[in-house]
Amino acid sequence: MTRQVFLALAASTAISVMAAPPTVVVKKAGAERTVVSVETSGGNAAAQAFNTSLKRNLSLTGYFQVGPNGQIRVTGTPGAGVVATGVGKQITSQATFADAKAARMAARQFTDAIVQAYTGKKGFACDRIAFINRMGADNAELYTCYPDGYDIRQLTSDRRAAVGPRWAPSKEEIYYTGFLQKTPLVYRIDMSGRRTLLAPFKGLATGAAVSPNGADCALILSHQGNPELYVLNFATKRVKRMTKTQNASEASPCWSPDGRQIAYVSDTTRHPQIYLLDVATKQSRRITNAGGENTNPDWSPDGRLAWATKRGGLNYVAVMDPSKGESTARLVTDGGNWEHPSWAADGRHLIASRDKALFIIDTDPEGDKPVQIFRNQGNWMNPAWAR
Repeated sequence: MTRQVFLALAASTAISVMAAPPTVVVKKAGAERTVVSVETSGGNAAAQAFNTSLKRNLSLTGYFQVGPNGQIRVTGTPGAGVVATGVGKQITSQATFADAKAARMAARQFTDAIVQAYTGKKGFACDRIAFINRMGADNAELYTCYPDGYDIRQLTSDRRAAVGPRWAPSKEEIYYTGFLQKTPLVYRIDMSGRRTLLAPFKGLATGAAVSPNGADCALILSHQGNPELYVLNFATKRVKRMTKTQNASEASPCWSPDGRQIAYVSDTTRHPQIYLLDVATKQSRRITNAGGENTNPDWSPDGRLAWATKRGGLNYVAVMDPSKGESTARLVTDGGNWEHPSWAADGRHLIASRDKALFIIDTDPEGDKPVQIFRNQGNWMNPAWAR
């Protein structure tokens, strides 16, 4: 594999008949959770969709368990008004809906409101996930869905490879690398499927990641020869070269929450490792040493870094506080074929791919085991969570 192919595919890739996902039984790993009883009335299809979505989304939070005799009771009629009451609080949803899709969205919004009210944390039920379905070496399409696994949408139908989706801060646009031309280039696509080329760069362009303030875009370019890390300013259209590693390839940049640092992958040592770049000074330092390969970094809202690490021939997902060093790192999965972890808005959960499927990972030491979000046939990979 050439270095250019490594760069283009380090972000990674990936169609099939879509079906409603089955109910996934979430097994507790030790943490005590608040029991929520869903006791709503109404038997039409939309009300049933609301109840199913609400139960599933509550169980995914890591804070709640759906069951009888709960400390929190959800009562009322979906579509006409539902109330969550208990533990000294009351949350009401007056959302109306006429079909199952709208009912599921109302249930997600209600879930996030319950999470916020009872835990003070930000929920993730309404935040879409972008991902790839890879059907061949040169054929992969871009999709989105919600964390509950429903309402899957196909955004591209190019019969060409698409890799490395990343959300803009608005959560309404995705930047990804597309092989629509001979050279991989970065495209921007919105939720209607409208697509534009980021810029007609000479050579490859890949790994685009928009800064938290939306002003800049980190990406990998080869227009000056070797693939290097650059920052493009959207207002001026100017690009600034950030690395100069003549005998290595860079990949997978991601921004720190404050926009002052960029984590990226470089194979300077002939094995991919993660580095931190200070944007102001352009100074880089290596932050991973354990593991033969360390790839796919993603920065959480609270400043922790997740990545895929290869140890003993298996891939794990690891998490650490980069400000305190690798001594804070811990593995949050068992060994397997884990790739491309991406943080949720709550700073606790990740989405990652393994064995052609997508899983939500609870990084709390006493949290849930990984949960597969849907079981549709396909080669699902390269997820990115909007936040």
